[in-house]
Amino acid sequence: MSFLRPEARAQLWRWREVLVALPVAVLGLNWVFARGIMPWIGGLLLAVAAALVLAGLQRVRFRRGAGGAGVVQVVEGQISYFGPLSGGAVALSELSRVTLDPSGRPLHWQLTQPGQPRLDIPVNAEGAEALFDAFQHLPGLRTERMLRLLEMPPEAPVTIWQRTSAQIDVPRLH
Repeated sequence: MSFLRPEARAQLWRWREVLVALPVAVLGLNWVFARGIMPWIGGLLLAVAAALVLAGLQRVRFRRGAGGAGVVQVVEGQISYFGPLSGGAVALSELSRVTLDPSGRPLHWQLTQPGQPRLDIPVNAEGAEALFDAFQHLPGLRTERMLRLLEMPPEAPVTIWQRTSAQIDVPRLH
């Protein structure tokens, strides 16, 4: 039995990183101003709380809800999408372009890997929030720009990230 409506529980879950930061910040403030306890530990806790809040706010902006078509999984560097009409997988290390496409309802991520069909993932697919962490591994990704485009969708597809020739990993023999 739950005491919270499903909508309230969903909102609390959406803001979970920020909510975790609050008690950490309170404990840090308590230790900063308490006598006999090293105030530098409190300062360290305040810094951790600030980092949690900043990361949490970015994640809140990235999350577009759930219940959309299909399921996203990110496992060991592979992004998989299992949709009702399409699906597929791309390797994060082989990804060449990430595009935000507003032409579908809802918005879609378009993930391009050479030699593979393009993978279209609705931003509100179940598990799509895992893409935030996956995208953070892309060299040169501008997170703030991506979040701004999610909040105010463009009228045409926009490339969020594209691999440059300098970013191609060349295997070494030794």
